[in-house]
Amino acid sequence: MSRSSSGIVAGLTAVALGAVGFLAYQASANVPDTLGRPAAPSASPSHVAQGPQHPHEDPTTLPAKSGQGARVVYALKERRVWLVGDDGASTRTFTVRPSTVDPAAGSYTVTGRTESVIGSDGVPIEHVVLFAKTDGVVIGFSSAKDGSTAAPDPAKKTGGVREKKADGDALWNFATLGSKVVVLP
Repeated sequence: MSRSSSGIVAGLTAVALGAVGFLAYQASANVPDTLGRPAAPSASPSHVAQGPQHPHEDPTTLPAKSGQGARVVYALKERRVWLVGDDGASTRTFTVRPSTVDPAAGSYTVTGRTESVIGSDGVPIEHVVLFAKTDGVVIGFSSAKDGSTAAPDPAKKTGGVREKKADGDALWNFATLGSKVVVLP
């Protein structure tokens, strides 16, 4: 690795670490009071083994009570993300592969973005959009550079919510710093 490449990696690492502290503050400050105290997320969530569940008839329909205005909506049980415009209409929806550590239900803010990095599972990833931290694990959306969405190792605590490359590109373009992310149970 050349000196300039290691300098870039060191710079990106420093930015990511700085974002982690801010992310923890933002995540705790943005949970609505109406949610009460959520249960601590499990390092091996039950939905990894069970598969998606669809509480409403059409799984592509934006869930009610998912907030207002422009936002990213992530429904844990459905393993689905919606990109929602200022007018409250969904502009895109897609399925994702959850990580082993889930964020608590609530409202978050995008606090970090990295174009390309190695994920906590060792997979080269791109378009990383960070929005939460749970049990010391930073959580964000990303897509694997090779396009894979393999199941994470349940023995490891990881926070990468993976989407397909085209969906990752769309989310990257939509969810800039400060964008709202709403996590539903």
